[in-house]
Amino acid sequence: MPAAESSKSRRHRRFRRRLRTRIILSFVLLGFGLTLLLAFSANWVRNRVEEDLVVDAISQNISEYQRRYMESGGRQRDLRVQTMRAYAFAPDKFEQLRSEQPDWYELPNGIHALSGTDGDGSPFSYWLAVQKTPEAWFFLAYDMTESAKGKDKFNRALIGVVVVFTGISLLIGWWSAARVMSPVSELAARLRSYRGSSNPRPLAPHFPEDEVGELAKALDDYSGRLTEVVQRDREFNADVSHELRTPLAIIRGSVELMLSRPDMDEKTRTRVQRIQRAEQQCTDLISALLLLSRNERGHGNTDVARVVEQLLDAHRATLGGKPLVLRMEGEGGVTVDSPEAALSVALGNLIGNAVKYTKEGEVVVRLLSDAVEVVDSGPGLSKEDAARLFERGYRGTHAGHSHGGGIGLSIVSRLCALYDWQVSVRPGEPKGVVATLRFSPQRDVAVPDALEPPASRT
Repeated sequence: MPAAESSKSRRHRRFRRRLRTRIILSFVLLGFGLTLLLAFSANWVRNRVEEDLVVDAISQNISEYQRRYMESGGRQRDLRVQTMRAYAFAPDKFEQLRSEQPDWYELPNGIHALSGTDGDGSPFSYWLAVQKTPEAWFFLAYDMTESAKGKDKFNRALIGVVVVFTGISLLIGWWSAARVMSPVSELAARLRSYRGSSNPRPLAPHFPEDEVGELAKALDDYSGRLTEVVQRDREFNADVSHELRTPLAIIRGSVELMLSRPDMDEKTRTRVQRIQRAEQQCTDLISALLLLSRNERGHGNTDVARVVEQLLDAHRATLGGKPLVLRMEGEGGVTVDSPEAALSVALGNLIGNAVKYTKEGEVVVRLLSDAVEVVDSGPGLSKEDAARLFERGYRGTHAGHSHGGGIGLSIVSRLCALYDWQVSVRPGEPKGVVATLRFSPQRDVAVPDALEPPASRT
């Protein structure tokens, strides 16, 4: 498994490599490979040609030496010509040859390459032509020591050529990558300049009719279709928000008129107040969803303690006979730079989940200087739930047959992303869940010098 993960990581790193780097690397590898192949071919051809020339030369010379030896009646035994030296041994010298040159004695007719070191450690290298006849044995040695030195110089020169041409390939690759990537970089720069614009300008007119121009046309087409989708989505959200606000305003007015009647009995008044709280929750939710759809960060000076108290009052009215205590801990006076609707939706979902899944005991909302903690005594939280709780559509293992589509905490997560808040859940001690909504201290939270107790709203 570690090997597979390592291989996958290497593939990801290869794919993340910049296109400019890949172009330069391709030129360098191509130049290095071609130059290396050329150097190898040149060295092989040189060695082959030299070998053929040497073999041909010593073959002719040993035959000529044999002819002169025969013509002189065996008097011309040794002959030195530049780098070649010829030797002849009569039959009475064979045993002497065996003792002095055992390697030569064993060699058959032909041409042989011999190399090694002398007694003093000096290297030697020579070709030896052997021609054995009943009359005499002939040897012709061709000294290759200087040729070996020349071969070493030639090989060093080839290495230098490979290095130089690889460097030239690097420069050409760098220049070519800059030329090739210039329009792509310009296209990326224009795309970045359009970030946040609701009506981006066409890209295709700025590029020629080539591959980058085709890419710009495709991006223009995609941008146009995406702009239409976003525009329709915004119009739909605005229309829905407008159409829902009208009946909600009617409900609010009717409820206020009903609550103003002095002759209303207490049971009816409780039910009407519940309708009033439901209308307020719907209004807050619509405002929050409209902010999310527009990706706009609304501003305000919202008292956190007041919102928490309103939410707890709303949930107390829905408990019925459920043995559950809802209470708030901590001091008030902390305000957040956001609309009350956004904070109410975020905290309302956290408190609502705690109330829903806690059968008995208590739900405590703790007010901190830069955060709010919702602590319940419910069944707790599994590792799978903790990892996926804020995914859209995911319902925890304790959801059972309860109502809900699993989008409440997803909305909370989106609101936190919009306002730079942080939301997290963790198992409580010894059971239950602790949900924390932490505000951005440098931007959102304002703590007065003298904290006042929170005011509640009926």
